[in-house]
Amino acid sequence: MKIGNTEFKSKVFLAPMAGVTDRAFRETAVSFGAAYTATEMISAKGVEMGNKESLEMLKVEKNGAPIAVQLFGNSATCMAAAAAAAAEFSPDFIDINMGCPAPKIVKGGSGSALMKEPELACEIVRAVSESVNIPVTVKIRKGWDSQHENAVQLAAMLEQAGAAAITVHGRTRQEMFSGTVDYEVIRRVKDAVKIPVIGNGDITDEASAAKMLEKTGCDAIMIGRGAFGNPWLFARINAYLNTSNMLLPPTINEKAAVMLKHIEKAVKYKGEKIAMKEARRQAAYYTKGIKGGAHYRRLISGVETYDALVEITYKMLKENL
Repeated sequence: MKIGNTEFKSKVFLAPMAGVTDRAFRETAVSFGAAYTATEMISAKGVEMGNKESLEMLKVEKNGAPIAVQLFGNSATCMAAAAAAAAEFSPDFIDINMGCPAPKIVKGGSGSALMKEPELACEIVRAVSESVNIPVTVKIRKGWDSQHENAVQLAAMLEQAGAAAITVHGRTRQEMFSGTVDYEVIRRVKDAVKIPVIGNGDITDEASAAKMLEKTGCDAIMIGRGAFGNPWLFARINAYLNTSNMLLPPTINEKAAVMLKHIEKAVKYKGEKIAMKEARRQAAYYTKGIKGGAHYRRLISGVETYDALVEITYKMLKENL
């Protein structure tokens, strides 16, 4: 599996997710075998206007796996300029978001709204490809709605415009994250293009990962929500795909240790105030399935310091002995 000249250690990728895939999350996923990571989606307009947060997000790390900067926007000129700015930080790829279903993103004509504007989508890919010397990839959906399922046609157009790989989430924007993923549309995209195709949607365990690969023939799979509080999923899927073996699930002690290490990294990179506010969500996912988890999630929801989180975690471990 290669995109451009970049080769991957496995077929199991981490999806870019707004408000989730920050540096600490990415490094944690890679430590468990994610073969690719991407930044949270970054506003091209924010980069153009010198927004401090947007510029800070462009600074990618070398974490042991190829990394993409993901941009969103609806102007070819603006996207090309933002991509050029991102390239200064040496990511392996520029990824263009044409799949985000969030109302505030599509309202501005970005994300999955670009699937309604194929010519503009291609203009953006062409402009970005010409502005950087690294591969440009695109993430799309099945289509805008059930009357406009144009992923296959758009993928072929994007390939001609310069896209080096395409990720397909097998739902329309109208479906958001409801219902089930459409494997057939991903398979049809794979048949329609020569560039790598990555399948995305409903990958939550070993069986669903294998099913995505079998049903679609895709070159790799991309895990999104299934990785929340569950970085072990990358190791489990890799083991299953490589050896057909099922790894044992993590113990409560392992969950706690990884959670604390993950959030400690976030504190280091963002400062305690910001990191701990965001950590409440991360910790809530890590404690799912643990005896008394609901009680601890209520405690965690108000945590303000890393030391307080450690204290709550040790209490949880003691009561689960």
